[in-house]
Amino acid sequence: MNLSGYQLLDGFYETIGEYAISSIKLEDAESIRIWRNQQISALRQSNILSKEEQNSYFNKVIEPSFSDKEPKQILMRYTLKSDLIGYGGLVHLNWTDLKGEVSFLLDTNRTKDTKQYSIECEVFLDLIKRCAFQKLGLNKISTYAYSHRENHVQSIENAGFTREGVLRQDTIVDGNWVNAILSSCLRSEFEKPENFLK
Repeated sequence: MNLSGYQLLDGFYETIGEYAISSIKLEDAESIRIWRNQQISALRQSNILSKEEQNSYFNKVIEPSFSDKEPKQILMRYTLKSDLIGYGGLVHLNWTDLKGEVSFLLDTNRTKDTKQYSIECEVFLDLIKRCAFQKLGLNKISTYAYSHRENHVQSIENAGFTREGVLRQDTIVDGNWVNAILSSCLRSEFEKPENFLK
């Protein structure tokens, strides 16, 4: 097939300073696999991903979806000065109700500095809002974050997402029950004039 990204995005490339998001590339698969396995406690992933599983997923699921008019998910590469530093996107897309869930994962080494993590998480969320609301015309995007990741939850709220609720004892992480925090942002909130003064 050899499509270069999602046709629906039509070459979408959005920047804030030297940070940018654009359509995922097949060559990103291995970096993403490593980060996911290193940060499994932050994800809804129960098993370590093998290279074969990851390559199969990208070749059989991701690449074929590049030509879909209404893909179930849209994954984006997150770069700084053109270097891949993370990825994320919009998953569980509902094209009838114009909504989706935001996913985000940063290079494991970049998660160790909590202040830097917060900055880069918030930049990504600002960029994905532009994609969701301006490019795709969605009405609502949501996040699902585990409560033991306090810095991540705070970064989501700092980026203009409103907490909607808590799913109590939603999963077990390292032998302990943790809650899931649900937050969202509406297109009407994104379009407020103060958001365009950044």
